[in-house]
Amino acid sequence: MAILQKAALRKHLKTEPLAGVYLLYGPETYLRGLAAKTIADFAIKNSELREFNEAVFSLNDVPLVEALASAEQLPIGDERRVITITEFFLSGNPHRSSLKDNAGEVLEQYLGNPSDSSVVVFVADEFDRRLKLSKLFQKTAITVEFKPLTTGEVGKWVHMKLRESGAEADERTINRIVGLVGDDAGKLEIEIQKLATAALPETVITPDLVERLVKHTRIHSNFELTDHLVAGRREAAIAAMRKILDDGAEPLMLLGLLSYNFRQLFIAKELMNKGFDRGQVVSEMGLRGRPDRLLAAARRADQARLERVLKRIAETDLAIKTSVGTPRLQIEMLVCELSLA
Repeated sequence: MAILQKAALRKHLKTEPLAGVYLLYGPETYLRGLAAKTIADFAIKNSELREFNEAVFSLNDVPLVEALASAEQLPIGDERRVITITEFFLSGNPHRSSLKDNAGEVLEQYLGNPSDSSVVVFVADEFDRRLKLSKLFQKTAITVEFKPLTTGEVGKWVHMKLRESGAEADERTINRIVGLVGDDAGKLEIEIQKLATAALPETVITPDLVERLVKHTRIHSNFELTDHLVAGRREAAIAAMRKILDDGAEPLMLLGLLSYNFRQLFIAKELMNKGFDRGQVVSEMGLRGRPDRLLAAARRADQARLERVLKRIAETDLAIKTSVGTPRLQIEMLVCELSLA
């Protein structure tokens, strides 16, 4: 079965019966999560018993075997149940993989004979298509890849969100929003909602308003690079680094942001090792917004490796400030080294 793209999933949901298993993966995390919610809505829409027949399991908290056992349960007074499984890692690296103990065997059995009364949605943070189970997913499930929005898709997304918010902007202003925020659909929606509210009682978003309210998210939101480094995704890390630098970030600024992110990971990991639960870590560190990605990366990371990374960042900082090679070359060497560590 071919891997679908976003548009093909929309067509499938509107024109075809629901499948028993879906797997959603790819770097566009906002649309990936939105798709999981949309599948659930299609599966049990208008149900008065939805709360009894819908469950979401994070594999950071619950073993995969337990989540799949829930899918085998019969729905209560309804046609089907919906089980969404998040933080799913199908990786060749056993330290990152969600397939602990006998989970791989249980998953293979379920994919071979899924429940007729459940729709199971896997939201994968990593999906290595070379693995045997990945090939089984592609054969038995609806597998959908969520790539970053293309240039054309970004423009359409912004126009759609402007209409939904009751606001408008000319092409120059839209291009500036995209230039500052980037192609992340979730961040774009947040910024558009903020701009539409700030423009009231007018409906027109002006370039001046954009400059005053929209931070340069493309430069400052570099956790994607940090996440790739923690996970050992070398090619993705190098591509993310080059994109940030090509978008105008100064190498020393990027190094400072990497240092900040890895210090946050180190602190979170230290607290987890002391037995702090999620809520306590969030409270102790004063984390705001959506810290799930940082916490998930901290869980996967090795504390000794985080210490080594912080030491190498400090050494690179010194090398840049003492003119040992160009700043960009120093950053490129660091990212290549850390992605292999």
